[in-house]
Amino acid sequence: MGVSVPREHAGAEVGAATLAEVFRLLATGDPNIAQIPQSHFVYVNVLRAQGSPEQKRFFFGEVLAGRRFGNAQSEAGTRHVQDYRTRLTPAPDGGHVLTGEKHYSTGALFADWIPVLARDADELLQVAYVPRDAPGVEVIDDWAGMGQRVTASGTVRLREVRVPAAHVVPHHLTFTGPHLHGALAQLLHAAIDVGIAGAALRDAREFVLTKSRPWFESGSATAAEDPLLIQRFGELAVTLRAAQALLREAGRAVDDARAVLAAHDAHDAAAGAGPGAADDREAAEAAGAASISVATAKAYADRAAIELADAVFEVSGTRSSLEGLNLNRHWRNARTHTLHDPVRWKVQHIGRYTLNGTLPPRHGLL
Repeated sequence: MGVSVPREHAGAEVGAATLAEVFRLLATGDPNIAQIPQSHFVYVNVLRAQGSPEQKRFFFGEVLAGRRFGNAQSEAGTRHVQDYRTRLTPAPDGGHVLTGEKHYSTGALFADWIPVLARDADELLQVAYVPRDAPGVEVIDDWAGMGQRVTASGTVRLREVRVPAAHVVPHHLTFTGPHLHGALAQLLHAAIDVGIAGAALRDAREFVLTKSRPWFESGSATAAEDPLLIQRFGELAVTLRAAQALLREAGRAVDDARAVLAAHDAHDAAAGAGPGAADDREAAEAAGAASISVATAKAYADRAAIELADAVFEVSGTRSSLEGLNLNRHWRNARTHTLHDPVRWKVQHIGRYTLNGTLPPRHGLL
């Protein structure tokens, strides 16, 4: 859980491509386990981008000591996904008071710290890092989705939770210049989808090799010798390999863009300006290209996960639909997880970038 902590704070500081591969491997084993820490790495990255030196020292120390971040981000019943009602109001002691209710809070039940997205008195977006057991925090295990069932993506209620100023990070500053916040978050989601696709193909192969009967018209002695099944497995393998390749390419694009943005931050620091002050074309284009690469990987992985999860039954036959085999978990997990962010909007931004050179928006979900 500490592999992405910067080296200057005694972490391994692995790149985005490596982190994506870790998530792909986890998701191939169990996408529920992979999704639980996704927000942990996102909010480690928030600290890396906007945390003060003191905040980085404290919270990275917590992570390296084994503490886990969850999330309290999304809300139900608002106008859209970025409409937040949760409020962070000033307290007389210089700290803050946090009040609100969050939904789809993956990882919160298992967390030591819960990063909470909230608006302050000036409507600016902040992240308040709150202890899981702080007075006024209630984490409710009420997630009841058809898939990703054990991610515990339930409700977090916050009733006048006291938060010291030192635990509040100005997340709104993330979006004032080129950034990779959304690209990293979406890269890990894409890795989960690719992992689901790989697990589905693995289980389909195992079923056909050990349990399926050949169709009588094939003239084959075993299902594995059926030429039409061989053809279909070839098609599915191409889909999976393409998804894996796009994921690797997207990870490299994020790493390349991070190097460009770091060089610009170093230039700003040498010039006496704050990090992110130089919003020149090179930095903007690097971040934009990374977001488009991730969006491409996510759009394709979405389709691949659902196709391969469905194909388990297509190639395996009637017996594979028995409830006790639980092969439907691949489709349930894929269909549930791919609902996170609509790929139709990602394809829109990919098209604008490809046709007109329009850089994608910096809203953090791309």
